[in-house]
Amino acid sequence: MESGFRILEHPADMGIEASGPDLREAFRQAALGLISIVVDPSSVGLSVQKTSSVEGTDAENLLVRWLSEILYLYDGEDYLVGGIEILKMSPTGLSANLRGEFVDEQRHRLKMDVKAVTYHQLSVSQGPEGAVVRVFLDI
Repeated sequence: MESGFRILEHPADMGIEASGPDLREAFRQAALGLISIVVDPSSVGLSVQKTSSVEGTDAENLLVRWLSEILYLYDGEDYLVGGIEILKMSPTGLSANLRGEFVDEQRHRLKMDVKAVTYHQLSVSQGPEGAVVRVFLDI
């Protein structure tokens, strides 16, 4: 399966459907999709590295917590993620190296404010053809 993401529109929400050959890549693509909703990704440099580890009760909860972490870094720390390398992933945990930089409103083209990652129509699936995740965001 080809890796990638597409943005889904829904009244008062916006969704991401992300895919990849495995869940690791689908989760990475979902995070890149979230970033593309918030900012023009081409404007984000890769000069500041951070590590991130999240845990969940299952794959669906892990996806929500992972994307919520990416959103927190932006909302709480003014950090924009530009690159993601998922180092380890299990059904209930994920650790990643993140590259990005702090918000510079003169340079970054901020697009939309995302309030939260939701459980509405949340799905995580993996089969022989690859993995697909779907998640909606409250905007």
